[in-house]
Amino acid sequence: MAFEKSVALKDCDYIYEISSAIKKYTLRDNTFEQTHVGNYQLTRILEEVPNSNEGFLLKIIINKDLTGFKINITDKSGLHIVNIFKNDSNKVIQEKFYFLMDSLVDRDIFTKKVK
Repeated sequence: MAFEKSVALKDCDYIYEISSAIKKYTLRDNTFEQTHVGNYQLTRILEEVPNSNEGFLLKIIINKDLTGFKINITDKSGLHIVNIFKNDSNKVIQEKFYFLMDSLVDRDIFTKKVK
């Protein structure tokens, strides 16, 4: 999957774009880790019950030039892409995803638009 300027996850209510005000130190302050190739990566487990280790893996990768990114939500193994927005049984997980993304929007890492 290539780095994109904007990402629209399937069935998600919003389109996320990389902010023009993004800074490298802001990424590090928000627990993004720099990979060996220089990209910035944030990994979180989206789980219904905290600390249960039962949920989905969210991975956000921003390229080293801060011009593109990708978002993947997978099963715990990280091998299969999952659509958490497909049905309402994942309501808590959807809320946690939106909460995390809103915090990144508030810190000028991303901007969001309604689809």
